[in-house]
Amino acid sequence: QVQTAESGGGLVQAGGSLRLSCAASGRAFSMYAMGWFRQAPGKEREFVAAISWSGGTTDYADSVKGRFTISRDNAKNTVSLQMNSLKPEDTAVYYCAAVRTKGTSWNPFGSWGQGTQVTVSS
Repeated sequence: QVQTAESGGGLVQAGGSLRLSCAASGRAFSMYAMGWFRQAPGKEREFVAAISWSGGTTDYADSVKGRFTISRDNAKNTVSLQMNSLKPEDTAVYYCAAVRTKGTSWNPFGSWGQGTQVTVSS
C-alpha cells in the first residue's frame, strides 16, 4: 500500500505558479498509477490529474488542462504537480493518492495524506 505526504503549497497571486510534491512510501509505488485531487471549502474532493505507473500516460480535469502538468520519478518515489496560470478557483487543499482506472475515471484508494493548502488571491 502507498502512503503519501504532500508539500509545496502556499499563497500565490492569480497568474502565478506553484509546484506541489508528493513523497510516497511503499515498495509498490512504481506499480501504481498516481493522481492529484483537491478539495475546496464546502465542496467535494475532485480529480485534478493522473499519471500511469510508467509516466507514459497522463490525464487532466478539463478545468486544469493546459495549465497543470503531472510528472513522476519512480527512482525517488515522488509525484509532482506543476501549476501555472493559477486562478482563484484553484484554491483548495491538494492531495495525492494511488489510483485505479474505472472506465474513464481515476479512483483513489488507500489512505489520504494531510494535503497541502494552495491559496490563489485575485
